[in-house]
Amino acid sequence: MDIFGIKALLICALIFIPFEHLFAEQPQKVLRKGLDVDLIYVLFNTFVIKAAMAMMALGTLEAAAILVPQSVTRAVSGQPIWLQVAEMILITDIGVYWAHRAFHKIPALWKFHAIHHGIEELDWLGAFHSHPVDAIVTKAISLTPIYLLGFSDASLAVFSLIYFGHTMLVHSNLRIAFGPFKWLIASPQFHRWHHANQRTAYDKNFAGQLPFLDVIFGTYNATGNKLPEKYGVDDPIPSSYFGQLGYPFLPHRKPSKRAAPSVEAGWLPDTPGIERVDR
Repeated sequence: MDIFGIKALLICALIFIPFEHLFAEQPQKVLRKGLDVDLIYVLFNTFVIKAAMAMMALGTLEAAAILVPQSVTRAVSGQPIWLQVAEMILITDIGVYWAHRAFHKIPALWKFHAIHHGIEELDWLGAFHSHPVDAIVTKAISLTPIYLLGFSDASLAVFSLIYFGHTMLVHSNLRIAFGPFKWLIASPQFHRWHHANQRTAYDKNFAGQLPFLDVIFGTYNATGNKLPEKYGVDDPIPSSYFGQLGYPFLPHRKPSKRAAPSVEAGWLPDTPGIERVDR
């Protein structure tokens, strides 16, 4: 495992497991359903994703040397680290928002993203439970501008720590009141309702870190302190790691409500090859 080393995993486990026990949003066993598969995602998936990201970064940096004036990259990398990190959070989350929304709205892409939504018991490890195609495409879209603009290595390191820590937090089984900051910073409550398998929750709360993007684009789901009735999807997602890897490539006879989203009217033009399914 690369992006997430074994030491880092153990440290995060020592942080999240006790807190999820003491401040649980809802009762849940540590050895919950799907834990073994999530550990496989952490151990093996991250290697594939890191290799893909390294190739993407190399190609993007080469393109940046040709397309982006050095005066721009010097100006960007010369900013205070805190400002670079703030800019990266905004830029990447705009990319995450639209990539995430596409994975929900285009049936062929949803088959990959359904793997992440197949989680039936959420905790911090669920942050890693994503099909490699889903993770790589989303990261490519969100990180390409960062490499093109030439943000400094130090700011990238700080951003990465914040991103991975926050991603685990929003998937965690923690009851945390963000108060007035709930519009600015995504909370576990915000993302929990994105995973809810309830019609009122479908296609809402796409932002990874900045909920105000959902407010701006009309996809914010205000839920108060209510808990979802259930998580997961209607389709029978395979329980094994390799079964889930192959799931998007298998034919599906009858798409379910959750597994075959329609392309929202007005969101994308009519495109050959994109199936419209009413739900």
